[in-house]
Order: sequence, then structure tokens, then C-alpha cells
Amino acid sequence: MKNTKSSRPWRGKFEKIIHYEIKPADNKTSTVGQGSMLIATPALIAEIVNKVPEGKLITIPEIRRRLAAKMGADFTCPLTTGIFLRIAAETAEEDKNHGEKYIIPYWRVVREDGTLIDKFPNYPSLQSEYLSKEHLYIVPKGKSKLIVKDYEKFLI
Repeated sequence: MKNTKSSRPWRGKFEKIIHYEIKPADNKTSTVGQGSMLIATPALIAEIVNKVPEGKLITIPEIRRRLAAKMGADFTCPLTTGIFLRIAAETAEEDKNHGEKYIIPYWRVVREDGTLIDKFPNYPSLQSEYLSKEHLYIVPKGKSKLIVKDYEKFLI
């Protein structure tokens, strides 16, 4: 099991980053896009993930595409999207441990190839468990990855 301990509560990290930024892409970011780049927030990412219905999936690139379109940017930073997605996931589990009934359904997010996300809390057990409860099947992909079987059928 992956250690998800943090020196500061995840909810605090989630709520601390409240301002998004749109800035021109520079030489460092030109490999992922040209034009204006959105640096989102955990809350903006959670807003997209919260709209994914039970039994459906969304990919990280689709989250980035939707965020860019919503905020008027050409693309969304992949690095900060991954970081903020993890903060949202860890916050959800922390909220669950504090008795919250509804948490951000982060487990509905998969990589572009349908594999589970190794940065999520207690990878792979929690994401697998939640997806299985939504009648999605998890199968091995290679030696070390897990994938949602026929994931393409479940993408929003």
C-alpha cells in the first residue's frame, strides 16, 4: 500500500490553491502546447470530476481539454493537473475518513490508455474497489499495470 501521509491535511492543500492562472506558453511548455496555458486549481479539477456519472470514466487528457475550453485557454498544464488531481483524490479519502457521505469520485479518472493511476491513494486497491462497485472490471495490463476492461465503452 502506498503511503499517503502528509505533514499538512490534504483538505488544507486543496483549499489553499484557489486562483487559477492563464499564461503564455514558453520554451519549457512548448512540447505540450502553443498559445495560452491554464494552470488550474484542485477545485476546478474536482468540478470536472464531480460531473462524471457513476459507472463512467474520464481520462486525464479529457479533463485538461475541458478545463482549457471552460477557462478560455489553449491547453492545460499537464504537470499541475496531475498534482492537483492527486490533491483532490487525497482530499476525498481524508473527507471520507472524517465521515463525509459524498466525496470527489476521483476513482473515475483513468489514464488515456485506461490504466489506473498509481498516484492515487492506496494504489491500486482503492481505485479498483470503487470501480468494481460501479460494475467496471479491472484486469492486468502487462506485469505491473491494471486497466479497466473495455474502458473505451465507459468514457464520457
